[in-house]
Amino acid sequence: MMGKPARAAAAYRTYREVTKPGSPGLMTRVRAIPRMVGAVMRGRYDGMGKSRLALVGLGVVYILSPIDVLPDFLMLIGVADDFGVFLWLMASLLGESGRFVEHERSIIQGHAQPVRDEG
Repeated sequence: MMGKPARAAAAYRTYREVTKPGSPGLMTRVRAIPRMVGAVMRGRYDGMGKSRLALVGLGVVYILSPIDVLPDFLMLIGVADDFGVFLWLMASLLGESGRFVEHERSIIQGHAQPVRDEG
């Protein structure tokens, strides 16, 4: 389980990455997640392996599942483990989706043909 200082540090690192000048913004990253998952599944994006994607999927199932390793009726501990998994998921997805957006941009820039003035 992630302690309170570690959770705060993870949240701050994610915030700092999302707000870094020139990096993709929060909503751009969020909208890129479905495209990124599809690209990973089709083998078109090597930045995130299928095994890491599977871990993210297990994290989502863990948060949504009524069965917890640490039950929620142990109020503080049970909710804290869900919150720790949630922070890990957000940090992983937002960080990787930002790299995916940069990957998409590099592909677009690599395939764009320069406009020639033939006048």
